[in-house]
Amino acid sequence: MEDPLRPAVRPANPNFSSGPCAKFPGFHLGLLSGAPLGRSHRSAPGKARLAEAIELTRNVLHVPPDYRIGIVPASDTGAVEMALWSLLGARGVEVLTWESFGEGWAADVTEQLGLNATIRRAPYGEIVDFAAVDFSNDVVFAWNGTTSGVRVPDGDLIPADREGLTICDATSAAFAVDLPWERLDAVTFSWQKVLGGEGGHGILVLSPRAVERLESYTPAWPLPKIFRLTQGGRLIEGIFRGETINTPSMLCVEDYLAALRWAQSVGGLPALIARSQANAQAVADWAAERDWVANLAADPATASTTSVCLRFTDERIRDADAFAAAIAKRLDAEGVGHDLGSYRDAPAGLRIWCGATVDTSDVQALLPWIDYAFHTELAAQA
Repeated sequence: MEDPLRPAVRPANPNFSSGPCAKFPGFHLGLLSGAPLGRSHRSAPGKARLAEAIELTRNVLHVPPDYRIGIVPASDTGAVEMALWSLLGARGVEVLTWESFGEGWAADVTEQLGLNATIRRAPYGEIVDFAAVDFSNDVVFAWNGTTSGVRVPDGDLIPADREGLTICDATSAAFAVDLPWERLDAVTFSWQKVLGGEGGHGILVLSPRAVERLESYTPAWPLPKIFRLTQGGRLIEGIFRGETINTPSMLCVEDYLAALRWAQSVGGLPALIARSQANAQAVADWAAERDWVANLAADPATASTTSVCLRFTDERIRDADAFAAAIAKRLDAEGVGHDLGSYRDAPAGLRIWCGATVDTSDVQALLPWIDYAFHTELAAQA
């Protein structure tokens, strides 16, 4: 097979990691110069920065005014665990899982909390049948499967008159999807995803129904201090004003504020959604013209617009895992696409982060390099 020509155009930003994700266009360290470094997060400047981060989050995401927003430790994982340990146990539980992180939440609910939960599973590339879910139970799920590239296509799948709570891991969806807040009760995410912030901090958003649960129900298990949202049977309101449970990084908070301001400057949530959709569409259009690659999502309606997962379908590939790893390694070595390998538990392939901080021109510049890497590796295999 003749070696294909190397593409002439390279992405201006080759960072396509699914977390921490690419910094927003125009980012520079000078934007963080106002961070109150060396000051207590409980000082007036520290509290002001944390309160501003909460209010800008509400503004950009269109979070209802009666929902609480808190900055919590340990990224999205910490926020999810806080919700699970604090809210579950009052009624039946269903966990919906279609990728590795959902499996982790299912294991925590059944093995760590010891709850007799119903686990509804779908294979990679698909989501569960929401019509089969009993929403009189509390329901735990990830809106967007970061490792599988599939997402919930429509908030109407969740009944507005549900009896149980919905606990939604939205870490790869927030800022790229118009989340139906009235159908969600505990929503978690990390700002390291769609806004490209630094890691280590999570966001927990609670509906009035979730707050009512917290104030009327005490779990049967002991709660570590880092998970406690109530004191004396009442919500600790300070957490949702920026009085964090533990010490946050004020540098990371300043970085998040810079990303939120950028989000506002480009047009807010509608613009962020449009940027992600344009990126994902560029990949979809490219894949549709090739018979050797396909989106892992079986149904285009459920295909993620952030963590776009691809699988190689060419019958000449002898070892799918080794072949995909070689493609990712070659793209990394060329300096045109970093961190493109699929997640370790996912089917072999590539994962291209298409969130809002990625420019569509960079996605378009990457795709011919995948052509080049594919044909080069196929020739080497032969």
